[in-house]
Amino acid sequence: MAKKKKRRHKGGASGKVRGGPAEVQAQEESEAPQSAQAQDRAQAANSAAAPDDAEAPEGALVEWTKSLVVAAVLFLVIRTFILQTFVITSGSMENALLVGDFLIANRAAVGVRIPGAICPPIIPIPCRRARLPGYSSVRRGDILVFDPPHEPDLKLVKRLIAVPGDTVSMKDGQLTLNGQLQSEPYVKHENPLGDDPDSRMEWQAEHLIDGIPSEAYRPTRDNWGPLVIPEDRYFMLGDNRDTSLDSRYWGLLEGWRLEGRASFIYFSYNRGSFRAFAGLREIRFGRLFSRIR
Repeated sequence: MAKKKKRRHKGGASGKVRGGPAEVQAQEESEAPQSAQAQDRAQAANSAAAPDDAEAPEGALVEWTKSLVVAAVLFLVIRTFILQTFVITSGSMENALLVGDFLIANRAAVGVRIPGAICPPIIPIPCRRARLPGYSSVRRGDILVFDPPHEPDLKLVKRLIAVPGDTVSMKDGQLTLNGQLQSEPYVKHENPLGDDPDSRMEWQAEHLIDGIPSEAYRPTRDNWGPLVIPEDRYFMLGDNRDTSLDSRYWGLLEGWRLEGRASFIYFSYNRGSFRAFAGLREIRFGRLFSRIR
């Protein structure tokens, strides 16, 4: 009889074949929740980051606003208490200052004027203008910026000639201070004619030295005085003596009217030029950032 051959089943192999798809399916099922959780975390992160992105422009605007406010405050403080800019529009201070010079005045040097006046409520004394003290006092020869008494809304620039207690006079255009003839190399004379009596100079009669009768006093542009300068008053003259409207005409300057000491020229151009764009084509480069003397 023929022997029956036994079929050998590779159970291990068949088991592995059957078990493969099950394991793959199990792995896919286990990874599905993980990928869903990762997506949830990513969405949560994106939603958390969204407010920051939205707030970024607002934060930048706040920072810019703060910077502008600080810059504005610094500008006001510097302009009010330290420096101020002016432009020369007349030739009364030639050749120290020319028409078209842009200058900076040091306000802190002579003190800063406080708006208004101080009027004591009980003590019967006149109201006085108040000012913060400067770190230096004005000196003869200083070129100062001030409010003239005849036009309060106007700013003038002149040279300080005499201070309280001085005696000043002029004869034939030559200045005498406290009995000594002054050497003034900066003075300019361009019109020797016109030395006639001027009614605007009649105020000088109140400040003449003793011994000169005020009734016969007839001051002219080049011949006047001697005048005694009272307390808290200053005598100002322009360097261009023949054309300057100064203390000879409108009187003595009160101390509270001082604005600052002219320090240096930061820009200059030929303002009288008829060329187009004179501010660019007619710049006086030799005068830029030069000290005023």
